[in-house]
Amino acid sequence: MTAGSILIGTSSWTDKTLIKDGHFYPPDARTAEKRLQFYASRFPLVEVDSTYYFPPSESNSVLWIERTPKNFTFNIKAYSLLTNHPTRPNSLYKDLQPSIPEGKRNVYREQLPDEVVDEVWQRFRDALMPLHSAGKMGAVLFQFPQWFVISKKSKAYIEECVERLPDFRVAVEFRHKSWMEERNVEETLGFLEERDVPYVSVDMPQGFDSSLPPIAAATAKDLAMVRFHGRNRETWQAKSDTASVRFRYDYPKEELQEWVPRIESLADQSRETHVLMNNCYQDFAVRNGRELGDLLGLDLG
Repeated sequence: MTAGSILIGTSSWTDKTLIKDGHFYPPDARTAEKRLQFYASRFPLVEVDSTYYFPPSESNSVLWIERTPKNFTFNIKAYSLLTNHPTRPNSLYKDLQPSIPEGKRNVYREQLPDEVVDEVWQRFRDALMPLHSAGKMGAVLFQFPQWFVISKKSKAYIEECVERLPDFRVAVEFRHKSWMEERNVEETLGFLEERDVPYVSVDMPQGFDSSLPPIAAATAKDLAMVRFHGRNRETWQAKSDTASVRFRYDYPKEELQEWVPRIESLADQSRETHVLMNNCYQDFAVRNGRELGDLLGLDLG
């Protein structure tokens, strides 16, 4: 079997610390358009993080298409309401906000009427269709919360997510150790493999309930995925206004090298392997992404 392609990118091209740092974007890249155009000249893949906080819009999808080369790929992070995370009421579509119970600082999916949830799913799907039609849609990343533990109910919800987005690839990242504890590894990976759903392999701080071991696993024939969250134990559970504080970690070469044989193994098992650097603090992610590309012998331009 011929090895599949490996695409490397970062989990944000708009992170404020990256823009402020000044080591990646040239001085003339001062607009959203020019920054994305420059980013896309350096990487073939990006993960859109903003869609977790606010659902995507069709107009943004069209702009992203126009600002990137033909073969560029977008992975989209699923909206918080759809991953069972607490969701800010003001992030919901304005015409749906009256359905939110009064006085809620955060709202959860199960607190909304079924017809409202159905509408959110529909609009989420419709907003991404331009990317799909343009051949630039990679996967929708469902990063589930720490309280999403292994259970029949959780598995049923993963199946529902796949059914709700029939035109898209749904990739799954867990944040509770129960899924990949030794006694459950075979069950978890088997469940995803039977449904051809990509498991998201992770590099992350160890020793927490939210920690998953650095196991590289390909559970779908067309797509494998790895996300690098850094190994900063001190900030991993810190409460901060910005996520970049948690992911402030600059990978030394030897830690990136650990993943080279694992990523190559994934590429042997899947048509395409997506590698995302989520250590988005200053230029850490873009620099580590290019360093890992060099180690893998990829030409990132």
